[in-house]
Amino acid sequence: MVEPDLPSTARMIDHWLGGRDHRPVDVAAATAFEAAYGPCAAIFRSLRAFLGRTVRAVAAAGVDEFLVFGAGVPTCGNVHEVAPGASVLYTDADPETVRLGQRLLAGSDRAGYGHGDATDIGTLDPAQLRRFVPGWGSGPVGVVFLGLAAFLDDDTLARTLDELYQAAAPGSWLAIDFDGTELAAYPEALAMMGPAFRMREPERFPPLLGRWRPTAEGVVPVARWRPVGEPEPVPDAFHGALAWRPAD
Repeated sequence: MVEPDLPSTARMIDHWLGGRDHRPVDVAAATAFEAAYGPCAAIFRSLRAFLGRTVRAVAAAGVDEFLVFGAGVPTCGNVHEVAPGASVLYTDADPETVRLGQRLLAGSDRAGYGHGDATDIGTLDPAQLRRFVPGWGSGPVGVVFLGLAAFLDDDTLARTLDELYQAAAPGSWLAIDFDGTELAAYPEALAMMGPAFRMREPERFPPLLGRWRPTAEGVVPVARWRPVGEPEPVPDAFHGALAWRPAD
């Protein structure tokens, strides 16, 4: 849980993305991290652009329902803004972030926000699932799983992705990212990430997808996943993939 007077990663990212839904304490924390590392705004904008490209690809495949884990602040090109014709359920495990998301989406009939622990899909509100992701378990949906893998050990991540695979219907899609070893060269910034943060060598990413089948691009630096024009010139901090669930 993130207390209101403490910085929130979700709101720090909102700051880096140029949003309005953050507080001075978040800006201060973001500034401190930038001093220890560097180009955070460019990197997170590249990651948000990757989200947009994957969501558009899923929508182009005919999928119009999305379930988002670890959603953060639902603005600045988040799912319902990229695919305005889709219905979206954003979830997060932090109550403060959930309250902010609910306030921002109040009155929307196509996007909702609720509590949800990605490692335990039983925590999702069944009523919200029925309202915003009515096809969950029976028809194809898009699952967004960004910003989470770095805080799960290999066993937990593999189990979680396999549980999502079993719960999702054939034809569903998974957008996911992984943190590489970029921060290894910045020990002060790495220390700020906390003991749960896990860096992984790129060759470790594909096996963690389990039965999810990545598109032809595989797991690549997010700026190089189907870029529009030249890829953004940012460090390869995040690798990502879009994967699908075939029929068993």
